[in-house]
Amino acid sequence: MKRTNWLSGIASRSRRAAAVLVAAASIAAAVTGCDSKKESTTTAAPGGSPGAAPAASTGKDTTVGFLYVGTKDDSGYNQAHAEGAAAVKKMPGVTVIEAEKIAENKDCQQNMSTMVEQGDATLVFATSFGYFKPHVKEIAAKYPKITFLHAGGTLENGDPTNIGTFFAYIDELEYLCGMAAGSASKTGKLGYVAAKPITPVLRDINAFELGAKSVNPKCTLTVIFTGDWFLPNEEANAVTTLADQGIDVISGHVDSPKVMIQTAEKRGIYSCGYHYNCAPLAPKGYLTGAEWNWGPMYQRFVADFKAGKPMPHNYMGSLKDGAVKLSPYGSSVPADAQAKIEAVKAQMTAGTFKMFVGPIKDNTGKVVLEEGKSWDDQDGALWGMNYLVEGVIGSLK
Repeated sequence: MKRTNWLSGIASRSRRAAAVLVAAASIAAAVTGCDSKKESTTTAAPGGSPGAAPAASTGKDTTVGFLYVGTKDDSGYNQAHAEGAAAVKKMPGVTVIEAEKIAENKDCQQNMSTMVEQGDATLVFATSFGYFKPHVKEIAAKYPKITFLHAGGTLENGDPTNIGTFFAYIDELEYLCGMAAGSASKTGKLGYVAAKPITPVLRDINAFELGAKSVNPKCTLTVIFTGDWFLPNEEANAVTTLADQGIDVISGHVDSPKVMIQTAEKRGIYSCGYHYNCAPLAPKGYLTGAEWNWGPMYQRFVADFKAGKPMPHNYMGSLKDGAVKLSPYGSSVPADAQAKIEAVKAQMTAGTFKMFVGPIKDNTGKVVLEEGKSWDDQDGALWGMNYLVEGVIGSLK
């Protein structure tokens, strides 16, 4: 099964927070007012899979554009990308321009055009899945000498050669968060607030439960699906419902976990974050979290671009190459549990750990992975995951 099936789920995720249209004039203002200060720093070593050919290097400073569908301070997906852009700002000879709250329609094309024509951008990062088809494809054809890198898209035969794509596995981190949750829980009852039952979300849910059961085999995980990616009221209600059931640790997969984490803190229960380090939102109950770490990847891509090297082609990062990271531990994660988590993380970093090892049943009792067999992150059986594992309380209907 191809990677496309999993990424098609991400497309749904990216139709999330209400996109506030930003006119091209506002981006022009951002371009003229951007900070052009160049700071010296050491960039990540060049790397990545071969793919789109970058524009020829002229020796001039490079202007890089970043496009976000939400706000840069959402304590979630968009803020994680904005922190990646901040890392790029530290590179010598690089100017960064950014545009936030850009809808996944023709407006994103207009903003990318403005970045190129008025901001002199030669490399543009489009960070929301909905930008890709048709918008990045159409704009790339319009500007064949500009390189466009897209988060989550899948290149196909016939696509413009000046497009590159990238993303990262994060279910490894969800497994580690599950270990922290299972270790801290007093009841063995965990909860998960999720947007939609699509493959990337199901991978996270199942990895979380498998991690929890690795330290406490009796752990259960009750899942509530809210129906969309940014529904703060529904997310708060879901946490309240879970807390009323005696659940003492919650996590989730929504666009911004802010409300979810804050509600858990108010209810006096533990939480694990997603996308971004949410520890400041829950100083008492935060255990750890699964974070994107776009900075090193973005620095590497920009360094490769400046050096005239090929751009990423359907590149998938992982914990092994630093594309994702674990939030710092809260005080409620016991020292012995931290040691166990770190041991597993070391194996993941070395590329030797497998989360999905048989026998595994779904929550209806059906065997989905037989004893003696296992799956790694790229196994086709995981790209089309459409079930909840044993121990997860919930339904996909």
